[in-house]
Amino acid sequence: MFAWNPVLNQSSPTEFVFCVFSTVPEIQALLFLLFLLLYLMILCGNTAIIWVVCMHSSLCTPTHFFLSNFSFVEICYTTVVVPLMLSNIFGTQKPIPLAACGAQMFFFLMLGGADCFLLAVMAFDRYVAICHPLHYTLIMTQKLCIQMVVDALGLALFLSFQLTALIFTLLFCRGRREINHFLCDVPPVLHLAYADTHVHQAVVYVVSFLVLIVPFTFISVSYVFITLAILLIHSVEGRRRGFSTCSSHLTVVLLQYGCCALVYLRPQSSSSVDEDCQFALVYTFITPLLNPLIYTLRNKGVKGALKKATVAKEQLKLSDVLGGPVWVPEGMMTMKL
Repeated sequence: MFAWNPVLNQSSPTEFVFCVFSTVPEIQALLFLLFLLLYLMILCGNTAIIWVVCMHSSLCTPTHFFLSNFSFVEICYTTVVVPLMLSNIFGTQKPIPLAACGAQMFFFLMLGGADCFLLAVMAFDRYVAICHPLHYTLIMTQKLCIQMVVDALGLALFLSFQLTALIFTLLFCRGRREINHFLCDVPPVLHLAYADTHVHQAVVYVVSFLVLIVPFTFISVSYVFITLAILLIHSVEGRRRGFSTCSSHLTVVLLQYGCCALVYLRPQSSSSVDEDCQFALVYTFITPLLNPLIYTLRNKGVKGALKKATVAKEQLKLSDVLGGPVWVPEGMMTMKL
């Protein structure tokens, strides 16, 4: 842990610097390229999902509406962290002002909380689709879908603002302080506070309970009913399709909630800074990257729309070459020009 000097330096403003991943130039270059590649893949994958959902009328369903909103939040979520992290890999440690650190923490917590609430909303959508299929269109109206997304974002905004404001009312030593992390996350920033943080730590647990445990419990109960409903299906193929529609969502849920719970719900006395950074890397890079991969491979609607978009692109290329509209059979879409 970073040990701070209790003597306040009144001559300079409070600034933070992030710890470096490595001081070896070759490793720095390798990490920069790796994180940049992952970030670009996250942007392209999630943007592709949003584009496909918006451009294809066959995907104008509540399920795909929630998926596109989830992808948008994932793009914003990683953008809050990754560009600043990339800028700090090379060279000397670059200071970040106290206000900028607070802004990053606020948006990071808000978008992360929105992720968790949207996953709960998506679980409710799966519950209605499988347990009440005949009433699905009556229950999942456009108004209700928009309202649930707005409520998820609003609740995440409210909780993150309250927590961030509470943390940054603490006194921090003036001068340059090192955050033993690659972002302004709650646990490492609390460690730098020049004050008793027991009350603040208790508030962190309460907010974490509301953002993680409550939605996860709702998701778990939803999947209990979903599992019971699927088991009542007589055909093996029907049960397989039922479980297949939920597997992609459940995979993202376990990764997101599992890693976040290990960071925010563990007693800080038993937590390791290195472990927290590793878990943070998972829900900063791996979960947003898996989201488009899993849903593209497992969701027939999204996969079919991407396939049609690829066929249309091949047709456009051929029409440019031949000087007129050309029809390309779907089975020949992988043909190289």
